Amino acid sequence: MNRDCKTNRTVLGRAQIASAIRTGCTALISWLFLLGGTALPVAAQDMTSSSLAPEDIEGVGIEQKLDENIPLDLVFVDEQGRDVVLGEFFGKKPVVLSLVYYECPMLCTLILNGLLTGLDELDFDIGEEFEVVTVSFNPNDTPKLATAKKRTYVERYGRAGAADGWHFLTGSEESIKQLTDAVGFKYKYDAERKEYIHASGIMVATPAGKLSRYFYGIDYAARDIKLGLMDASEEKIGSIADQILLFCYHYDPTTGKYGVAIMNIMRVIGGLTVLGIVVFIVSSLRREKQVASQAKPV
Repeated sequence: MNRDCKTNRTVLGRAQIASAIRTGCTALISWLFLLGGTALPVAAQDMTSSSLAPEDIEGVGIEQKLDENIPLDLVFVDEQGRDVVLGEFFGKKPVVLSLVYYECPMLCTLILNGLLTGLDELDFDIGEEFEVVTVSFNPNDTPKLATAKKRTYVERYGRAGAADGWHFLTGSEESIKQLTDAVGFKYKYDAERKEYIHASGIMVATPAGKLSRYFYGIDYAARDIKLGLMDASEEKIGSIADQILLFCYHYDPTTGKYGVAIMNIMRVIGGLTVLGIVVFIVSSLRREKQVASQAKPV
């Protein structure tokens, strides 16, 4: 009976170890896939890798230019057909910047949908704590197309003030090129498909127009967006609880995401431990003094 129990425990232990190894390998593979797939360029119409030859995607992607300045003197056209200077949307609040084109058959819609999902789950409001600037990198896109896109996403967002805080712009080829070069957004036009080959991602900039964060892919977690906005605002937005959350996470530019800041958490735990020991010692000394004073003869 004892031998059977020991055998069962051994088998169970091996099964647990095997399960742990499988879990670890899965996590490692997922992490490597994420790391290797960030800012992967894909065709706007066909997102399968087999649809693109290596030469098609050569030179396409997103090159991070953290802490570099966006040229805020560039002139674009807003949804109403008015010339606007890019700097009009900066100055007081952090800005989420997305580069798409309005007649994109697939990928750009996924980018905007992913952005909208993340913003929907955010307790910050467009127009209040931050601005959103969406710029078309197709010089043939028109204010009419920009208006239609804005109407769709502002209505879906459904919060007051969004119409004044989410801007959809078009522009000349010169302005577009200067902006995309400044933020490291590299793309090319495929004449055969009549569409652009480009990568997917969004950026967060400081109120002064300095690039602060890059988020890749088509899904943008509300937590990442929130922490990115707080970083870009130099922690001028967000509650005390949000500031604590920001302390516990750090931005990893290789993945374009926020991860747990182990060292910061260890410092907090260490500090709390030391504080607990000090409190314990002080309380013990006080109790000893009280006992000693009560034990003295009257």
